[in-house]
Amino acid sequence: MKSTLNQIKDIKNHGYTLDFSTVFNAAFENYKKIALYAGLILLVFSILFGIIGSILLAVIFGVDKLNDPAFFSIKPNQLSSIQLVYYIVATVLFSAILSPFGAGFLKMAYCADRDQEFNVSTIFTYYKSSKFLKIFLATAIISLFSVSISTFFEIQNLNMIGIVVSLMTSYFTFLTVPLIIFGDLKAIDAITSSFILIAKQPVVLLGLMITIVVALIIGFMALFIGILFTVPLSYSMTYAIYYAIFKNDKEDPIDSIRQSDLE
Repeated sequence: MKSTLNQIKDIKNHGYTLDFSTVFNAAFENYKKIALYAGLILLVFSILFGIIGSILLAVIFGVDKLNDPAFFSIKPNQLSSIQLVYYIVATVLFSAILSPFGAGFLKMAYCADRDQEFNVSTIFTYYKSSKFLKIFLATAIISLFSVSISTFFEIQNLNMIGIVVSLMTSYFTFLTVPLIIFGDLKAIDAITSSFILIAKQPVVLLGLMITIVVALIIGFMALFIGILFTVPLSYSMTYAIYYAIFKNDKEDPIDSIRQSDLE
């Protein structure tokens, strides 16, 4: 069977087909298998990360700062050059460190699709995997570009342009992590390949992404906590899209799990 990179070369030259309803149905069926479990994990870890984050902020900036609402409304154009650097570096590191956690939900979707057992430890699969550095690096590169550009435009009081660039970056790179963990690509190859794949079917993929946004909005309206149980849909959708594109790869990972670092 062709490697992922070779398949992407073929796609670059000839494109690929993607059916909205088929992908959506596959994603929804997968979502039903992981929704409750993944939602509860997100709830627990959101509370845990919130507590840890608050403690860190209190230690770094002091409790008085946290009690001041103005502290959380500071904008980049109010920061000095060195503070901007700290802000960007902190944001990039935060995103990169958490990215393997998100990748764990893709692993959960993978297991659910194959009726394999998954548990809490599944979420931390890629923190102990050789793919950790690839995921970390790819996310850091994407985050650095997105945060730097959006910060630049915000300083220029062109917030809307910054938001659009950030959203477009997220859209064209959302297949990066699946390409690393399922396609075993390197960080840069995964980023560029994500752009190629999405550029070949931008309308259908955008439609699928919009369904996720709508679901998240509905979840947010459901007393906010509902969003924690709709977020897993984004992982099921990303997983379904990946395997809809690489249709011929679906059998292989089962036989190669022990040899690859998917586990």
